[in-house]
Amino acid sequence: MMTDPLGDMLTRIRNGQLAHKASVTAPASRLRTNVLEVLKREGYIRGYSQAPVRAGVDELTIELKYHEGQPVIRQIARVSKPGRRVYSKIKDLPKVSNGLGISILSTPRGVMSDAEARAANVGGEVLCQVF
Repeated sequence: MMTDPLGDMLTRIRNGQLAHKASVTAPASRLRTNVLEVLKREGYIRGYSQAPVRAGVDELTIELKYHEGQPVIRQIARVSKPGRRVYSKIKDLPKVSNGLGISILSTPRGVMSDAEARAANVGGEVLCQVF
């Protein structure tokens, strides 16, 4: 059993980009799919697809993105961990790399980037930061 499924997916993305892989795979879940949707909307990954492995088990294939041979994602770090949850009001949410990066939040209105959360004026759990 895995204790931090989202952290595992972020590590797979980080390792895949360090090895200059075209794509990586990870087990599927609704939270992982929502986080990947935010990364795709913000332009950090090319896309993702979900395919069944066997009955009741799906797998995500994540297509990584590169610009001039360098990974688009320079840093990807988990903020809120299973042992220490980090919640933030929208007023207290810091900008990542002076506004060049994003934070991904889990809010009552769904998983969204920090810019979308500021526009919706809603805070929540800070899942990860991407730059």
